[in-house]
Amino acid sequence: MKGKTVLVTGSTDGIGKQTALELARMGAHVLIHGRDAGRVMTTVNEIADETGASVDGFTGDFASLEQVRRLASDIASKTGRLDVLVNNAGSFFEERRLSGDGFEMSWQINHLSPYLLTVLLLEKLKASAPARVVTVASSAHAHARLDYENLQGEKEYKGTRAYSLSKLGNVMATLYLAEKYAGIGVTFNCLHPGVVETKLLRASFKVPGIDLETGAKTSVYLACSTGVNGVTGKYFDECKEIQPSPLALDAAERQRFMDVTNKMLGL
Repeated sequence: MKGKTVLVTGSTDGIGKQTALELARMGAHVLIHGRDAGRVMTTVNEIADETGASVDGFTGDFASLEQVRRLASDIASKTGRLDVLVNNAGSFFEERRLSGDGFEMSWQINHLSPYLLTVLLLEKLKASAPARVVTVASSAHAHARLDYENLQGEKEYKGTRAYSLSKLGNVMATLYLAEKYAGIGVTFNCLHPGVVETKLLRASFKVPGIDLETGAKTSVYLACSTGVNGVTGKYFDECKEIQPSPLALDAAERQRFMDVTNKMLGL
């Protein structure tokens, strides 16, 4: 990974921090992202000291689309190239909450914001081709129900249901972008990291999880392995390609879903 620049969103703790650490150990120039400037700089210093790699930090709250746009602009202007974008940031909300943009928080933080960031950084990725976009989805996407009158829990809200729907969004967006931007030198893949011992797991599904090293393995694999050169529009688990849910594979449903997403973002 020497000479390559990698942005890992949500990398001040959990799977994201472990992913950034592993890629820094391989010699990548790693861009740390988080909401809190203090935590970002602490993480930058920790990883730089441990690995000797070049590490920079960027802040931006995914609960604000304006901050996502500013984050993309900062990265585009301050980095010469971007070889890999790892969309790792995510959250879980037991109770229904709306962002300042008026969107349900799981929907915005887990789906709208990473998709918007990806679209805004496409030119930088394309200029660095061959480049990769790796999105941390979840096997929970297979439990999602698509009700366009209740996408944001307007009629009925359950935290695990909102999370599953947002993770379906990750898979839908990956397949959509892979198809739309085929041939530009950027690949788009997503993954299930496993049930990992993180703050998100403790807040949501409340079951035992695997260690962070194991949880970061597929993200790292998709970011750097030559075994996936040119592979795009796929879903992985334990570093192996598997089939996502039938709903995610439904081309007509996916187009409708992404039309709604694009309209929400004014794209």
